[in-house]
Amino acid sequence: MRRLLLILLSLIPLLGFSQVEDNEDQEVMDFTATVINAQTEFPLESVHVINLNQVKGTITDQNGKFTIPAAVNDTLYFSYLGFKTQKIRVTNDMFRFGNTEIALTELAYALEEVVVRPYQLTGYLEIDVKNLPVNTAYQYSISGLNTSYEAGNKSPSAVTKVLGAILNPADLLRNLFGKKPRQMRKLRQIKEDDNIRDLLASKFDRETLTELLQLEKVDIEDILNNCNYSKSFIKTANDLQILDAISSCYEEYKVLNRN
Repeated sequence: MRRLLLILLSLIPLLGFSQVEDNEDQEVMDFTATVINAQTEFPLESVHVINLNQVKGTITDQNGKFTIPAAVNDTLYFSYLGFKTQKIRVTNDMFRFGNTEIALTELAYALEEVVVRPYQLTGYLEIDVKNLPVNTAYQYSISGLNTSYEAGNKSPSAVTKVLGAILNPADLLRNLFGKKPRQMRKLRQIKEDDNIRDLLASKFDRETLTELLQLEKVDIEDILNNCNYSKSFIKTANDLQILDAISSCYEEYKVLNRN
């Protein structure tokens, strides 16, 4: 009895591994569906659709239809201005029966009072330029190095931060990226898809980026902080600029790690 129990226990990891392999070996096919407004049931045009597993993107046509490479159990991410983002898991039945409809729910916006404060322009370029707000983020570079470091402000602590990153960058980047190799490998795939890049260029909330990279917003901010990007850049950059910044830092990590 004890020997039989030991045999069964030894087979459990193999069965689990087999199931994982089956999921990874799912056939990728063209998946077609229609996106509609949940309230009116009218088709929605130009909805961004991203397969988070295959890292492929597309948009819906004037009839709300889209086609995207997908496998069973892949997760599709839908984003459309004025509507709640949604994630859908692809199932066997969706491939088998077709005519799948994805309903997006419209968001209700409460407009707050907006106070407009003009810059009191005079019409004279020399004077008006001085009245415009100035970005106070500084970049530091050292002769002989190809990398510039954005420390945020002109202060002794900013210079210390830059020098610390230069003197010991390998350990810093290894701690940031070494624990997330799978997410970071997606960077190149994301940057090669024009539909995903177009979507990220119009987004500032980091929501799509966190779904793609499977990172929390705090992780993204931590990466950029430690890669010497200023707080003003982290707060005001669009998602595509943030992606490019993370990618640049990750490429530096790979070179240092290889050496």
